[in-house]
Amino acid sequence: FWDFLILFFCLPVVIFNEITKKRLLGDLSCRIVPFMEVSSLGVTTFSLCALGIDRFHAATSPQASTRPIEQCQSIIAKLAVIWVGSVMLSVPEILLWQLAQDTSPVSGMVTEYCTMKPSSNLPESIYSLVLTYQNARMWWYFGCYFCLPILFTVSCQLVTRRISGTEKKTECRGSKHSQCESHLNCTIIGLTIIYGLCTTPENVCNIVVAYMSPDMSKQTLDLLNLINQFFLFFKCSVTPVLLLCLCRPLGQAFMDCCCCCCEGCSPNTASSEGSADSKLKTEMSSSIFFDKPRESPPPLLALGTPC
Repeated sequence: FWDFLILFFCLPVVIFNEITKKRLLGDLSCRIVPFMEVSSLGVTTFSLCALGIDRFHAATSPQASTRPIEQCQSIIAKLAVIWVGSVMLSVPEILLWQLAQDTSPVSGMVTEYCTMKPSSNLPESIYSLVLTYQNARMWWYFGCYFCLPILFTVSCQLVTRRISGTEKKTECRGSKHSQCESHLNCTIIGLTIIYGLCTTPENVCNIVVAYMSPDMSKQTLDLLNLINQFFLFFKCSVTPVLLLCLCRPLGQAFMDCCCCCCEGCSPNTASSEGSADSKLKTEMSSSIFFDKPRESPPPLLALGTPC
């Protein structure tokens, strides 16, 4: 959902700014777009950490194959912690950026751009905190939004494989549960690889700009910033597709929903046939909820004479 928000709101603003050299929504977009982009990094980071912990608990559970399904309230609580924590850590981005204007010496056209400069109208205590965040922003990015999810995922995967290899080597090899767990582990590893590849250019550019910005022109800095943003947009586009492809239950559920929507738009005959088939499948599959097979009803007595 957060990836969808990034693509729906931030991508049009960036494209509009590159085409017209005007900032859509003015100063508001200069503050909201970096806030949403950093929040997206936080949501992905803490989600990967939560998924790593879940895989570790699944591997170390004494009855992993019969572990009950997690309740909806627990999942919502975890998502709330992840989202609220990511948003709170991204609040300084709102106070850090502001809109600036520059006149081109060649064409004389006024261009608008976003600059990382705290407003002098802020209270002194908040202004000092924002300045501290600006000075430590590069290493905060690198440590929290790059090293933390990668190291956390790698550590959890190594510990999980170690425990699974020593305790469940003989009893779970080749079973359906172990295949499901391996699919989930591959999904998390794939998400981490995509995230690492898409955030590496931004961290490299931040380090290079921090030590070589006086020797670089404004056009070069703008180009690097644009490349970093489009890597983030690429990550937001690839992540849902990767989830649907690697996580088979989620992908199958998504395809079933799409098929149901398509059947809802089809003619009544097709829908009636589909409903009849689904009813037949439901009746045939309902027997799995019973320990004993259902007894067939006694044959009805023939009444009347045949035609």
